[in-house]
Amino acid sequence: MKILLVEDDDVFVKVLVRALKAQNYILDVVKDGEMGWTYGSTYEYDLIVLDVVLPKLDGISLCKRFRAEGFVTPILLLTSQDSNTTKVQGLDAGADDYVVKPFDHAELIARVRALLRRGSANPFPLLTCGDLMLNPSTYDVSYQGRPLTLTRKEYELLELMMRDSQHVFSTEELLDHLWSSEEFPSEATVRSHIRRVRQKLVAMGASPDFIATLHGRGYYLKASETETLPIAQETLTESHLEQDSADAQQQYLDFLNTTWVTTKSSSLDQVALILQAVEDLQADRLSHCDQVQAQHIAHKLVGTLSIFGLNKAVHLSRQLEYWLGGQASLQPNQAPLIQSLVLALQQDIQATMQIEASQIPHGHSAILLSIGAELEFNQALGEVAASRGIQLEVLPLLEKEEMFSAIEAIASTTGHAPNVILFQVPPNESPEKQWFSQVLQAFTQRHPDQLIIVIGDRTEFCNRLEVVRLGGRCFLDRTTPPDQIIATVVNSLKSSHDATKIMIVDDDDHWLRTLPTLLKPWGFRVTTLADPQQFWAVLQAITPDVLILDINMPQINGFELCQILRSDPKWQRLPVLFLSVLTDAASQHQAFTVGADDYLCKPLMGSELANRILNRLQRIRTWVS
Repeated sequence: MKILLVEDDDVFVKVLVRALKAQNYILDVVKDGEMGWTYGSTYEYDLIVLDVVLPKLDGISLCKRFRAEGFVTPILLLTSQDSNTTKVQGLDAGADDYVVKPFDHAELIARVRALLRRGSANPFPLLTCGDLMLNPSTYDVSYQGRPLTLTRKEYELLELMMRDSQHVFSTEELLDHLWSSEEFPSEATVRSHIRRVRQKLVAMGASPDFIATLHGRGYYLKASETETLPIAQETLTESHLEQDSADAQQQYLDFLNTTWVTTKSSSLDQVALILQAVEDLQADRLSHCDQVQAQHIAHKLVGTLSIFGLNKAVHLSRQLEYWLGGQASLQPNQAPLIQSLVLALQQDIQATMQIEASQIPHGHSAILLSIGAELEFNQALGEVAASRGIQLEVLPLLEKEEMFSAIEAIASTTGHAPNVILFQVPPNESPEKQWFSQVLQAFTQRHPDQLIIVIGDRTEFCNRLEVVRLGGRCFLDRTTPPDQIIATVVNSLKSSHDATKIMIVDDDDHWLRTLPTLLKPWGFRVTTLADPQQFWAVLQAITPDVLILDINMPQINGFELCQILRSDPKWQRLPVLFLSVLTDAASQHQAFTVGADDYLCKPLMGSELANRILNRLQRIRTWVS
């Protein structure tokens, strides 16, 4: 599939192109908004990725222009500006998604895939055409269950045709979709690729005209049953694509270090330009144009340095971007503060001689917020937390509203809110005890799902009772060592992140698209399947926690699927819910006879379905334990 990337940061482009090409995407890259418009309005793309801050025409204005001219291509905005105002502006301009730098490359690829699925004629990852099956998530292609080996371009050709198997692709369309604008293939190149794929399919037992030619028009897939299997992964977390090979990780690390050699020098040159702007400010001769240029440089540094996992440098760059762009005109008395940030940034970049594996961004670290604890305690806790990949943030005793403002500031700086909050219960006779009760209660009321750990005296039963009444989920004794506290944090995070996997089998495409949205607020990982003949293969691959079945489906009905499931000892305890338009007592009786755990009728509220799912899970887990 073909992507247009509009980004003016050379380093960011280099890394992003490498990541996207590794996923078999074809890319065109341009570096300013006007060229973005020229390419986007001239060539056909499956996705457009725009940076917000661009020369000549900014990303938001370019997005508006595309939408005003009737272009419906999915658009993803990239920027280091993480304010809600900027996000709203981007989405209001017509963008389909918005990603803030720094970000995990795996998450970005997942978002790209989600947008490509949404804009595709067939939005489901697993594609089939007769006995031919293609899985874009793993790049596996098989015919009659046997693997089919293809070159990258052959794979891209087959994927394109299978995503719209009813379409006749002209040679010009194939050229536009499968080759970038920098390549100049001929029509003979297309014919050559078609011929090689045909030969490989025939060798596997396919008909010679599996890829058929419609003379004068183009090529199309011709199989006994030409259809696509709708298996939809609606949650981004199932699409997170981490490099699972140590060799691949080392290659990427080597690539980053090679790139850092030149990036370090150019980044220091950019910092020097900002420093010159600060010196001009101190001398009261900084023009508005130079201030805007310095802010733009700081913005680019955020994106560039985030690629290499230089979190401190990214934070300093973001602060500089804020100061340089937060006011229409800076005053000379603000120069010392800004200069201290520039010098700290310069020192951090100079001190980075090599990129370590631990620095490579793999998403946001979990954040543990310690409130009101002693300095020595926090120091010991911080050392253990760092060894487990957890970031410790510390706050003193503050008034209630000041506390919430401080936490919002932490979330803005780190990219997300604290995952776990740690309180220490003050002594009963201390003035801070009333403060503790008020703040803990405010936390649990505003954020009822927040993980809260409280440390206190285990001999004081009244403390335990108060913590439970105020909403605390975990109580640890004051003598608990730091490593055990962090172990508790890790276990709490693990249990909160283990999303329930829901598999839904229903031949109603509209309902399959609706259900994941209905269930999204509960954090379920939803897989949908429209073809019951693929039930067993998908069941084995997904291993769901709950199965939801429709009754009336072509070829195999829900009752038969449930019987197949219950005939296997491995799946006899899997909760099965029937969800059907049939309201008669006979259908419900038959469902329970074949092994159903629950029966619901369409239509229904998402909350009702979620509560039934959670109830079944709770009962099965209680029974197992």
